[in-house]
Amino acid sequence: MEWSESISKAINYIESHITEELTIADIAKHAVISSYYFQKGFSMLCGFTVGEYIKKRRLTLAGSELVSTDRKIIDIALRYGYDSPDSFTKAFLRFHGVTPTAIRKREAMIKSFAPLKIKLVLTGGYTMDYKIVQKAPFIVVGVSATFRYETADNEIPKFWEEFNHSGKNTLIASMYGVSIDKDMDGNEFEYLIADNYNPLKEIPTDFVTHLVPEYTWAIFSCRGAFMDSGSLPDIHKKIFTEWLPQNRDYEIAAGYHIEMYSNHIDYAKGIEDENYYSEVVN
Repeated sequence: MEWSESISKAINYIESHITEELTIADIAKHAVISSYYFQKGFSMLCGFTVGEYIKKRRLTLAGSELVSTDRKIIDIALRYGYDSPDSFTKAFLRFHGVTPTAIRKREAMIKSFAPLKIKLVLTGGYTMDYKIVQKAPFIVVGVSATFRYETADNEIPKFWEEFNHSGKNTLIASMYGVSIDKDMDGNEFEYLIADNYNPLKEIPTDFVTHLVPEYTWAIFSCRGAFMDSGSLPDIHKKIFTEWLPQNRDYEIAAGYHIEMYSNHIDYAKGIEDENYYSEVVN
């Protein structure tokens, strides 16, 4: 199934069940795609997570009901998944900028977040350097934590900052950022800041080892300052929104996603150097 068709099915399912309990697993199932691929691809393509989309749509519809009906605020709150007036008011205020009571009194305007629609857009016209490699099993060693897909973009940078400030970066070279979701059907995944395991070295306290199985990997090269366009962030988006959807020969078969980082001391400007090299491995 085409990626655009999968996203369209997911959106239609969300909109049809917006007042019911929605889980990533159920949405992905109806989109005929793994939860792992769906969550990654949705956020890359849309610029926000599935959970954020659902929340904004529910608050939009709740605002419309406050304006167009005389239903009690608590009933509207319960209809859209809030178990108390307080939690509903806080979420409503963050999204609309005003309270439900102000809307009901016609004292303010509400915001509208329209449902997503798939449109044909001409994209591409650029090159992506990649290679397909059959790689033997290998072991990494590092620090591990569990993250939710909904908050990972904000929490993982904090994890790296903590790692560097704690001095643990002096115990191993932070060569890899490894995301692991073996089942590919949940809301959480394990993330490691890691290096290649050396059996001759003692494993530091609080560090873990992990065996990455043998797989066929697609390896994408990135050249440029770490966060510049064309480097890692841009490559990630192109992989999930363009390369995989149009490449019928390959699909994500396992919940491993790896970033490989060169040693920053090898570059005059470190990770901000225009020649800094990194890789995305799927």
